[in-house]
Amino acid sequence: MGKLTHYARTLKGLGLARTAELAFRTMGRPNPIHLRDEDGDFLDRYEQVRSHTLVDPSRLFLLLQVLRNLGHLDGHCAEIGVYKGGTARLIAGAIRKEQRLFLFDTFEGMPETKKQHDFHDPGDFADTSLPAVKGLLEGFANVTFCPGRFPETAGPVEGQSFAFVHIDADIYQSVKDSCAVFYPKMVAGGWMVFDDYGFLSCAGARTAVNEFFVGKPERPIYLPTGQAFIVKQA
Repeated sequence: MGKLTHYARTLKGLGLARTAELAFRTMGRPNPIHLRDEDGDFLDRYEQVRSHTLVDPSRLFLLLQVLRNLGHLDGHCAEIGVYKGGTARLIAGAIRKEQRLFLFDTFEGMPETKKQHDFHDPGDFADTSLPAVKGLLEGFANVTFCPGRFPETAGPVEGQSFAFVHIDADIYQSVKDSCAVFYPKMVAGGWMVFDDYGFLSCAGARTAVNEFFVGKPERPIYLPTGQAFIVKQA
């Protein structure tokens, strides 16, 4: 406490008694601010999607912050693992109109899984449909739907480059395939965000990401939200 006490005394000597009191009470222990609660634009977007996603506000806010910083990059956007379309709508509303958003999902639930990696079963998350998600994204002319089993549905992205890819596929093989398809298509400075990386219920997702990036110049950066990301190097 010696350094902290000295710091507080210094602040008081400068006439900042209130600041000194706050510093003494908060330094040395977690005192995070929640910027999402001060961001009216995010709160409006969240209200539009909250009933259409299992992604919590902290992870949604991370996505929006990333998207706000991609305006200087050429390249399109993609999401693998759309479910009810909440994150897709968040992405669609935050990107430039000339960017396309490619959405990949069976829109019928989880495909086959690998029991040595995954805890999900085929058919999980089947309470969605392509028409329902299209209804949520109505009005966004720059969205391309790619229903079916990935990567068999990856044809529409051949020859395209990408600035942002959100991988929320939950299971080992789908995450591994997503990395294999999109990593070579990422522009320098482009982001790949892995929603499931830190969740015990999706252990296969972390295994797939870690395996894929062995020997690559990028290393996944883990966040307290449970997400991880890489930024593509040149």
